Amino acid sequence: MKISTKKKSFEAVCALPKCKHRRPLRPNFLLQTVVRVGAIPDLLSARFSYTQEGMDKVKKQPCLILMNHSSFIDLKIVSKILYPRRYSIVCTSDGFVGKEWLMRFLGCIPTQKFVSDITLIRDMEYMLKEKKVSVLMYPEASYSFDGTATPLPRKMGVLLKKLGVPVVMITTKGAFTREPLYNNLKKRPKVKVSAHVKCLFTAEELKEKSVRELDEVLDEAFTFDHFAWQKETGIRVAEGFRADGLERILYKCSDCGAEGEMYGDGTTLTCGHCGKTWEMDEFGVLSATEGETKFSHIPDWYAWEREQVRAELESGQYRMDAAVDIAMMVDYKAIYQVGEGRLTHDENGFHLTGCDGKLDYSQGPVACYGLYSDYYWYELGDVVCIGNSDALYYCFPKGGDPVAKTRMAAEELYKLKKQRPAKEPAAV
Repeated sequence: MKISTKKKSFEAVCALPKCKHRRPLRPNFLLQTVVRVGAIPDLLSARFSYTQEGMDKVKKQPCLILMNHSSFIDLKIVSKILYPRRYSIVCTSDGFVGKEWLMRFLGCIPTQKFVSDITLIRDMEYMLKEKKVSVLMYPEASYSFDGTATPLPRKMGVLLKKLGVPVVMITTKGAFTREPLYNNLKKRPKVKVSAHVKCLFTAEELKEKSVRELDEVLDEAFTFDHFAWQKETGIRVAEGFRADGLERILYKCSDCGAEGEMYGDGTTLTCGHCGKTWEMDEFGVLSATEGETKFSHIPDWYAWEREQVRAELESGQYRMDAAVDIAMMVDYKAIYQVGEGRLTHDENGFHLTGCDGKLDYSQGPVACYGLYSDYYWYELGDVVCIGNSDALYYCFPKGGDPVAKTRMAAEELYKLKKQRPAKEPAAV
């Protein structure tokens, strides 16, 4: 999928009128029917099926629907499971670019990923309480990189209590394996996709449970490992491109420690620095062609990289410094390509400069618990997105800097800063 882009000077983009908040619309049933019909071929191809648990407790009440985020087929899955129920979708604001009217009539609620948005809760309440329409939300806010869950916002239980409506969970199996993001969402057509739909909480149970108890249930619901599932269930991926782009996840060699020299191609992953090669079999398992295999399970390798990033942060050695192409979003008309610059990231957060010295933006390390980063974003390239309610800055690294490392660093830095006690004032 592509997105509307325009080349404009930084000054011209800054002078554009910003988007004004508009209340979401009740979903147009005809359009939702079109989406449902349009999803049929892909769902048939995926031999999609689903099971339900406790849904008799929900009936026709407006509810909050939570779903893990694996690939683009997620929206098609929802259209099958929920139809003919009316539902709005909380979606990233860039999804409105070039098609605002369509997204509005579908009842979508725009929000900026990993940017404080106090209007979002009001919009969700408006749809649930006044329009009597269910709301679908992907609380992870991003596709999974390594097939495991991405961090959830803390105290989600507070939101659930405030909304006070039944909470439904949709958990997919096979969606990641069929179209993993690192693989540029190339389809593996023989992989079957399924889902389980479960009522997590009724409105009465939300009142009875504490925020902590609600968060614990959510954490358990969002605990999964798609690569482990693939191996355990014997799902074969015979396509010869299954390791293409694997360096996006496994950017650091587990043997020599070199970064940015890994390369996934066909069914193999190779380190260009030490020459070590791994073969990815049909069940998603890695094995070294020679010598020891330290990590046969991809999420274990990814978790080790996270540990390495945290160690760099704790020792003060972490720093990302990349030349980037810069695009901006200030309205729903286009993504504006404004020039080149430099993005740095260290213990003080992000600092973006560029556009012939006219752009200078800083973002602190506790601005948000996560980072909007993506692979092959709208077919433009791998991206790191930072910004605030005034503008979003989409930064496309030129040197192949791993956006996965930057995302992990932002997450771990937030944890470190939050857990460190404030410095006591010096004695007088």
